Amino acid sequence: MSRPPFSQESNARTLVWDVAALVQAVGDALQTRFGAVAVRGELAGFSRAASGHCYFNLKSGDGQAGLRCAMFRRAASMLDFAPRDGLQVELRGKLAVYEARGELQLIVEAMRPAGAGALMEQFLRLKAKLEAEGLFDAARKREVARHPRALGVVTSLAAAALRDVVTALRRRSPHVALRIYPASVQGVEAPAQLVQAIQVAGQRGEVDTLLVVRGGGSLEDLWAFNDEQVVRAIAASPIPVISGVGHESDFTLADFVADLRAPTPTAAAELAAPLRDEALAALADLARWMSHRIGQRLDRDAQRLDHLALRLARPADVVHRHRQRLGLLAQRHEQSLQRAATLHAHRLERLQGRLLDAGRQTLRRQHERLALLAARHAALDPTRVLQRGYAWLSDEQGRALTSVNQLAPGQRIDAVLADGRIQASVDHIERTEPRP
Repeated sequence: MSRPPFSQESNARTLVWDVAALVQAVGDALQTRFGAVAVRGELAGFSRAASGHCYFNLKSGDGQAGLRCAMFRRAASMLDFAPRDGLQVELRGKLAVYEARGELQLIVEAMRPAGAGALMEQFLRLKAKLEAEGLFDAARKREVARHPRALGVVTSLAAAALRDVVTALRRRSPHVALRIYPASVQGVEAPAQLVQAIQVAGQRGEVDTLLVVRGGGSLEDLWAFNDEQVVRAIAASPIPVISGVGHESDFTLADFVADLRAPTPTAAAELAAPLRDEALAALADLARWMSHRIGQRLDRDAQRLDHLALRLARPADVVHRHRQRLGLLAQRHEQSLQRAATLHAHRLERLQGRLLDAGRQTLRRQHERLALLAARHAALDPTRVLQRGYAWLSDEQGRALTSVNQLAPGQRIDAVLADGRIQASVDHIERTEPRP
C-alpha cells in the first residue's frame, strides 16, 4: 500500500515554503548565479506604457524559446533608436522573477541593435583578460586631489565634451587652471592619439588630476576607450585619472581602470574640482572657528596675567612668607642633624663593644688552638721516643733501617741515640718469627 504524498512523516522531513518566499528565493538564486547578463534575440510584442516603462518578449532565432523582458523608464529614456517587433537586438540586464505571476523575466538596463554583437563579445573577452591581471582592482585605485591647482583634459578639441567640462569648471571652480591634451576620440587613429596624450600629461606632471572624456554614442563610437593600449596607458598614468565617457548607461574599459568613473563629462568636471562657493563657505566657517578659539585663548591668558599681577603687587609679603619657610626648614634641618648624630654615636658605642667582645673571643680561641697544637707537636717529637731507650738506625747512605732483611753481616750502620750518635758494624743477624 503506497503512502499519501503528504503524510505526517514526510512533513517532518520536508521544508514547506510559502509561495512568496519561494519565488523570492528563486529570484535571489538567479541574481547570485548569473548577475549581469547580455543576451541577443528578436523583439516581439513590444509596448510602451503610459508610465514610460517598456514590456516585450525576446525570441530566439528559430522562435522555439522566449524570454519576457521589462525595461523601466530610466533605461528606456537612454535609447537612441526606436525598438520595433522583429528587430534583432542585444540586451544587457539582470534575471529576476516577477513575483505576482512567478514568471522569469529580464530587467533590461541597456538595448542596442544586434550589429554590435561582435564588438560586445570582444569587449567581454578583453575585460576578462585585464580583470584577471588585476588592472580593475579597487586596491590599486588612487584618491583624487580634493582641491587641485590644475586639471588636465584628454579629449578632442571639437568635442562637445570639452565644452561641457569648460562650462562646468568655469561655473564651479574658475580658479582652477585647465590644461588640454588634444586627441581624437573616435576612429582608427583615436587609440594611438589617446595613449600619446595620456603619456604626455604624465611626463609633464603639470596637473593634479587627468580627465579622459567623451560624449555619448554607440558601442562603435566609444570603441577607442575599449582599446587595450588605452586601458594600459590609463593604468600606468602617474596622475589620478577620472573617466567620463558617454552617458550614464554607457560603460567602457576605461571606466573600469580609471581611479574614478563619472557618468558624463560634466560629472567628471564636478568630481574633479569642488564648488568654489562651498569651499569659500568652509573657509569662512574655519576662520570664524579659529577667531573664536583665539579669543577664548586670549581671555584665559588675560585672566592668568591678572592673577599673576595681583601676586606681584605685594612682593614684601611673598618675601616674608619665603623667609618664614626658610627659617622653618633650617630648624628642621638642624634637628634632623642632631638626631642623626645621636643615633650614630649610639651605634658606634654598640659597634665598639661588639668589636672588643669579638676580639677577646677570637684571642681566647687562638690561645686554645696554639696549646693544642703544642701538645700534638710534643707528642710527635722523635727525641721523646729515643729517651725511652730506642735508637734510629740508618745505613751509610742515610736510609732508615726497619727490617733485618736490609742488613748483611759486616755492614756498617749508624745509630742515633737520645744523647748522641754511634757507628757500628753488623756481626750477626738473627731473624724472629712473626707473631700469629
